[in-house]
Amino acid sequence: MTESDAKTFLFEKNPNPLAASERETILQNPGFGRVFTDHMVTVRYSEGRGWHGGRIEARKAFDLDPATVVFHYAQEIFEGMKAYRLPDGGAALFRPDANARRFRNSALRLAMAPLPEEMFVESVRELVRVDRDWIPSADGSALYLRPFMIATEVLLGVKPSAEYIYCVIASSVGSYFKGGAPAVTLWVSENYTRAAPGGTGEAKCGGNYAASLAAQAEATREGCEQVIFLDAVERRFVEELGGMNVFFVFNDGSLQTPPLTGTILPGITRDSLITLARDRGLTVREEPYAIEQWQADAQSGRLTEAFACGTAAVVTPIGRVKGRKHSFTIGDGGAGPVAGKLKAALLDIQNGRAPDPHGWVDRLF
Repeated sequence: MTESDAKTFLFEKNPNPLAASERETILQNPGFGRVFTDHMVTVRYSEGRGWHGGRIEARKAFDLDPATVVFHYAQEIFEGMKAYRLPDGGAALFRPDANARRFRNSALRLAMAPLPEEMFVESVRELVRVDRDWIPSADGSALYLRPFMIATEVLLGVKPSAEYIYCVIASSVGSYFKGGAPAVTLWVSENYTRAAPGGTGEAKCGGNYAASLAAQAEATREGCEQVIFLDAVERRFVEELGGMNVFFVFNDGSLQTPPLTGTILPGITRDSLITLARDRGLTVREEPYAIEQWQADAQSGRLTEAFACGTAAVVTPIGRVKGRKHSFTIGDGGAGPVAGKLKAALLDIQNGRAPDPHGWVDRLF
């Protein structure tokens, strides 16, 4: 399969799909990341042949040799995106072209074969069309899509793999955070950093998330929902959460978010919120913000809100920050108006309830 015939996917219907009655029961409360649809996309790559064998087939396990490269040298990347149910019963993706570009950039950073962006977008579109009945309709729910690529050459040698599998699976999901709390509490990590200059911080690879898990476990032990990482050089500047970008709102109405300098994932939700805020006449700065300044601004009242954002969590207010050296509350510890308005504006566009002036919505049917 070449870039010119990227829209060719052989379709083999799952001979044993989940019964409609069982699926409808599951969709009433799917949770997050535990319920999967009937089908998946696979495309293979090998040196000399390129990408080939694209197919949509029944979701099943991979059969991999114990010496497969991904198990030993972690050549693996992934994306996270959603398909939304529209008011008229149709469905749409949100900025799949942006996911495709980031996926390609991640592949290049991990020395993997870059997937043509057109192939990425079409693979996701086709899987949603095939498994359209799995898109939940409840408010706040969606069909979460997980495109990923793994190195599949059988080799115990430290070099880029000569073979890869690209795959897309889908999961019906509800809200990311449980419990209905108006805002989350963060733990400031002092012992761990997420990424360093020159590393893989701006790539969406599993190793970044694995590196965050010890810090996240520490946060959980301290009664916090998420961990906030500081920069790896000075250990002062706020970077991002374990899986989300972060924004700050000040009493003059302006917003600030850490700049993309190679250690932070360039979030698509982050980019969308910057655009939506500026559309509304708000000033948005992409500048470093020290943890000491965050605490001082929260205590003085200069900082009125803070929120995290990402595909899974959308927009999540931050109410408190805790750490060995830090303890402060932001505003009244609950959700703020700016975060709420931006979240509503984003969800209205994604779900087809508002105009889409930037052409972000990719309607499928």
